[in-house]
Amino acid sequence: MDQQFLDEEPKEMSFVDHLEELRWHLIRAVASIFIFSVIAFLAKSFVFHDIILAPSRTDFLSYRVMCDLGNALGMEAFCINELGFTIQSRQMSGQFSMHMLVSLVIGLACAFPYAFWEIWRFVSPGLYDQERKSSRGAVFFVSLLFMMGLLFGYYVVSPISINFLAGYQVDPSIINEFDLNSYISTLTTLCLSCAFMFQMPVIVYFFTKAGLLSPEIMKLYRRHAIIVILVIGAIITPPDVISQLLISLPLMLLYEASIMVSRSIRNSDLKKLNQNNTI
Repeated sequence: MDQQFLDEEPKEMSFVDHLEELRWHLIRAVASIFIFSVIAFLAKSFVFHDIILAPSRTDFLSYRVMCDLGNALGMEAFCINELGFTIQSRQMSGQFSMHMLVSLVIGLACAFPYAFWEIWRFVSPGLYDQERKSSRGAVFFVSLLFMMGLLFGYYVVSPISINFLAGYQVDPSIINEFDLNSYISTLTTLCLSCAFMFQMPVIVYFFTKAGLLSPEIMKLYRRHAIIVILVIGAIITPPDVISQLLISLPLMLLYEASIMVSRSIRNSDLKKLNQNNTI
């Protein structure tokens, strides 16, 4: 009976077994990105006309909302009636290359929740029960913040940047004719940068759990963080105050939210420690 019980005990996985398991998780994650990329590649007209090139037209949702807001405030300057640039492809394989790149980016964005879930399935068994319990919902919150950042970059940061760069001229004789590669690179960089910057609360959560960060440290360096956020806002947005504030304000709110997350984790850990000491 004892021998049968011992035989039924789960065996510890070897290093090669771990590599094999990781390989299959990665294969499924990459496969999901590939599937969504193929779908995006086949839906060429919708992806390019309604998503990628939409911020280059005056009927884009963000421009219409800005115009409605401007009319409500009596400020006609908020209405964008013309974007002074054209997009062209100057390379033989330019459009096909951008078609491939955009399909890959769309596939990555759509498959991110599932791909991250696959990686988390590999990592989570290696955690202690308490760590696994405290990190419950990690996939949901990481995916939610990623999508929020992506939408923020697409509907807020990108239109502001495109509108500014489209109307910027050092001399009236110079016509803005942007290459397709430049336009798409700018758009994807802005959107993905915002998507990953919105992961700040999650990063703070795990750093606090690891004892590498505390709410006191974050409060102490709040002014430094604000300066860094303003610098980041200046880098990824046009050099005007309104654009920088529109980008920096959500990041500052995320920083404050991260302080609250860190404080909550620290208080929870202290409470559990006190309970254990009492017992």
